[in-house]
Amino acid sequence: MSCVEEGGFHTVDVSSISTGPRRAMLRALDGVRIEAFHQPCAAGPATTAIVVAHGFTGSVDRPALRRAAGVFARRAGVVTFSFRGHGRSGGRSTVGDREVLDLAAAVEWARSLGYGRVVTVGFSMGGSVVLRHAAEQKRAGRTEARTDAVAAVSSPARWYYRGTAPMRRLHWVVTRPVGRLVGRYGLRTRIHHRDWDPVPLSPVESVPLIAPTPLLIVHGDSDPYFPLDHPRMLAAAAGDSAELWLEVGMGHAENAADEALLLRLADWLVAA
Repeated sequence: MSCVEEGGFHTVDVSSISTGPRRAMLRALDGVRIEAFHQPCAAGPATTAIVVAHGFTGSVDRPALRRAAGVFARRAGVVTFSFRGHGRSGGRSTVGDREVLDLAAAVEWARSLGYGRVVTVGFSMGGSVVLRHAAEQKRAGRTEARTDAVAAVSSPARWYYRGTAPMRRLHWVVTRPVGRLVGRYGLRTRIHHRDWDPVPLSPVESVPLIAPTPLLIVHGDSDPYFPLDHPRMLAAAAGDSAELWLEVGMGHAENAADEALLLRLADWLVAA
């Protein structure tokens, strides 16, 4: 991972970034440029940074992500970023595959800012990415991109799920040429046309590999995308190493997470 200032290609002055809000452009291991934003803890210097992975069609400047980051910043420093194909990041979305590289770049950047602990939280697609990232970085032994705790909110457990109407619509957007045009111009998301090859490790295959890193699985019982068998499948695969929160009345991902839940998430991530 390398880091360049927004609008340029020189090395970022870490000492200046760590003292206040700052935008930057990161470079993932495959060369894709990833926009990122550092928001310091509102309560003063913090030892923990929370790296936030948004859902599909989100970005660093979307209101739901900024709201979540603002709540998290009451407890810790916060790094948000746009996955490839989203916002001002380069490349095209692979809907959860190569996005692991984007998250790794954001985690490395957070560590370069001087934080002693870096934890990750992901929503929906971002939830699947934080799970795979925690499992794969541990297997690879890449300590600079490791996470110290993981929370996945509204994550799918398995790939290719089409059991709900919203997921059938999403698959149409991702897999059809006209759907990808809708994604690009209607949802401001640039989607790659190639199928996965190879198919990445699924979330349910990832969670057993995360222990002993603390793991939290959060899901709403009114989620219109993924029913409750998804979080229960993840929790069962993780065994005693994971904590499961089933939230009454909650819908899907960052748009449905209220302030009270976000504060509980931040407290768990800081203390885990």
